[in-house]
Formats: sequence, structure tokens, C-alpha cells
Amino acid sequence: MPSTSMRILASALIMAVTGVSLLACDADEAGDDSTLTVWSLEDVADRVTATKALIADFTARTGTKVDLVTINEDQFPALIATSAASGELPDVVGSVSLAGVRTLAGNELLHPSANGEVVDALGRQTFSARALELTAEGNKQLAVPSDGWGQLLVYRKDLFAAAGLPAPDTYEKIAAAAAKLHTGGIAGITAATASGDVFTQQTFEHLALANNCQLTDDSGAVKLDSPECVEAFRFYGDLMRTSSVKGAQDVDTTRATYFAGKAAMLIWSPFILDELAGLRDDAKPTCPQCRTDPTFLARNSGFVTGIKGPNAAEPAQYGEISSWAVLDGAADPAKSLVQFMLGDGYPRWFGMSPEGRFPVRKGTADDPEKFLTAWNASQAGVDRKQPLAQVYGDDVLANLRRSPDSFQRWGITQGQGALVGAILGELPVPRALADVVSGKSDAPAAARRAKKDVEAIKAGVN
Repeated sequence: MPSTSMRILASALIMAVTGVSLLACDADEAGDDSTLTVWSLEDVADRVTATKALIADFTARTGTKVDLVTINEDQFPALIATSAASGELPDVVGSVSLAGVRTLAGNELLHPSANGEVVDALGRQTFSARALELTAEGNKQLAVPSDGWGQLLVYRKDLFAAAGLPAPDTYEKIAAAAAKLHTGGIAGITAATASGDVFTQQTFEHLALANNCQLTDDSGAVKLDSPECVEAFRFYGDLMRTSSVKGAQDVDTTRATYFAGKAAMLIWSPFILDELAGLRDDAKPTCPQCRTDPTFLARNSGFVTGIKGPNAAEPAQYGEISSWAVLDGAADPAKSLVQFMLGDGYPRWFGMSPEGRFPVRKGTADDPEKFLTAWNASQAGVDRKQPLAQVYGDDVLANLRRSPDSFQRWGITQGQGALVGAILGELPVPRALADVVSGKSDAPAAARRAKKDVEAIKAGVN
């Protein structure tokens, strides 16, 4: 799916929360100083199994025992708050989002020198420079970036070719294609509009960044009423009103519409790649042609990463980076564990779900593309397994692999990670956007409302 909720709230880290249970625990009793406590925000059953196997391998190699705790990301704020209040923080946390890393940093729960030492030991030059930038603050390496995914615009190449349309990589081309192809029971585009959904936030942010609309400036001032943002609200609202599916759309309905062959374009994450290829029985393409050819949509879909709006100098793409983080007070073997997860264990880690885990450590000093090559051969899918390159071709996969090098996000590099986490909890931007989509508000009014609401949230965070 496109994302877990990422509701990493700063307030949750500064109050004691009681009565929250760990969802899974596996190892020796807590409190044993010789045992590393590792939290993983990967709680899907098959990924838990894969993580346990990796941990067992690490223990067999090093003799270091590990208490592995897998938790749902929704519960992470409360759990980390409880642990911080009681002085019982884990040694390492895996699959931490960008907002989560910044919030942990803001509450001084990280061990930046240890995380920096891991990056240096593995070879700073082996990582995506952009991933390192997004997980650093000045000279401090807050966490060790592991893998990422970037939002995609998926489009029907066959329909575009028949209509003589170019790839939809700008506001202008997207709007023109949506208008021309919105006929005959096919929507020009389907994208998220549900006001209470993080997926709507991610989708809008993708298109907003494309027009150089930023959450804040470098001083932290909220800029959602800028001309760039007003245009992003207008563009999204017009597109959804005139060329999309009626009613609130979410992660499931948008995918279902495209899979049924009833939309010419879709904005989703790369987690759709295995489903689009027919490798999951619970989310299979259902278009008329798919009944005799399950790979029809996969073969006839194109993928746009970066998009450019009229107020931007360069294309932009929303992206998420997941990291391993050594926390303050961690036991000495913590660094060794993270090095293992980004070293010998790395192909198995991103291989758990390669369609949404693009490695941001590309290789080693001796083999600079070792992990990119391994990712390309990773088996994607649930009910059936197949390397994605066999479905989409090497050119498409090469383009997707490069995307983490240019990911952008609201507020992260401006030092507003805690604010980013907070707005993901309250979702003021999707609420304002919903009024534009429904015609209840125009773009300037929605932008002003979003700014005011985010400023109120910011005051609470600070």
C-alpha cells in the first residue's frame, strides 16, 4: 500500500502514555544488558518472519542476542513516549520515516554520532547523497537511510498513443490528457480526495512540490498561501472536478478504478507494481482485456516520476525514506546490527517488498552497484513471485531506481520534521483541498485556510 500513516506527533514524545501493549516480542527477557532491543516498524506477517530470520543470522554470526519487537506505526508515538518517560528506550529502531527521524531528533532521543559512524564505516559514497541529506541535520547524521519509495503517476500508454498525447510529466500535459481522455466511461485521471486520508496528503504534496509549493520557508514560516501553492490547489481541484471520479476517493478506490480499466491516469506509490503485474490475488487487475491477459495493464502502463508545474524550475517527486536509527544510550553492538542490515543482510531486507523498497545504499566500495543489481533480481509479489524487471523491462526499473536521488518533502530540510509529523496526524491540507474539489471553496481561500490551520498546529508543536 502507499504508506502507513506516519503519524509521528511531537506531543506524543513528551508525555507519558500508559496502557499500550507491544504487538510482538521475540527473544530473551527485557532488561538483560547483554541483549539488544530492536524495534521494527514492519509488522506485516511475512516481513516479520523475514526480519526474524535476519536477526537470527546476525546473532549466529556475532553472538549478540536481540530482543526484536515489531510494532504498528500508528502505535509508535505512544510506545516511544512510554519508553522515553521510563528510561527504557530500544537500542535501535528500523523502518523509521523521515518525519519520525526528525521528531526523535527534536526530542534528543537519537545517537547521531553512532549513526554517522555507521554511515562512515559502510562508506558515505555508497549511499544516495539525497537520502543522506534528508536524514541529516547540518553535520549530524541523524539516522542511517535504508530504502525509499517515490510517488508515481501511472498512465495508459496505449490510450495516450492512440490519442497522440505525450507522457504526462507537466501540469499542462496532465490537464490536457485528462480532458481529452475523460470520455466513454473512462475517467481522465483518478487520485485521492478523501479529506481524512494520509494518502490524499501524499498525493497533493507530490503535485504541490512539482510547482515549487513548500510547506514553510527556511525560517519556518508557513507558506501555503504562496502563489505556487494557490496554483497547486487550483490545479488539483480543477482536475478532480472536471476529469475524475465523483465522490471521495482513497487508496483502494483509485487503484480499483485504474485496475478496472476505467481511468487513463492514476497517482499511486510503487507498491502498486506487484499488484499491477497480477502477483497478488487480493488486488488483481480486472479490466476486460485482463481476463485473458493478466499482464495487459502492466504492459500498457507508463510511469512518470518527477512532474513540473508552471512555477517550478525543475521537476519534483514526493518520496519517503525509511531508516535505521541508533538511539541515545544504545549498547555498543547496536552499530554492528545496523551495519549488518545495510551490508550482508541488506538484499534480504529490501527483498521483502522490493516494489516499495528502492535501496538508497547502492553498493560497496568494491562493487558500487552491488545492491542495485540485487534489487533488480529481487522476487516481488505475494501469491506469485517474479522479478519486476521481467514485467516492466530494465529501462523502467532503472528510472525507478534513480528516483531516490531526487526525492523532495515538505519541511524536512527546513528543520520542520516535528511539524510534518503533526500535520500528518491532523491533515489540515486534505481538508482544505476537499473544499476545492467539491466546489465549496476556491483555491486562494483553501490555501489561506490550510496556512492558518498549519500555523495553529505549529504553535502547539513549538
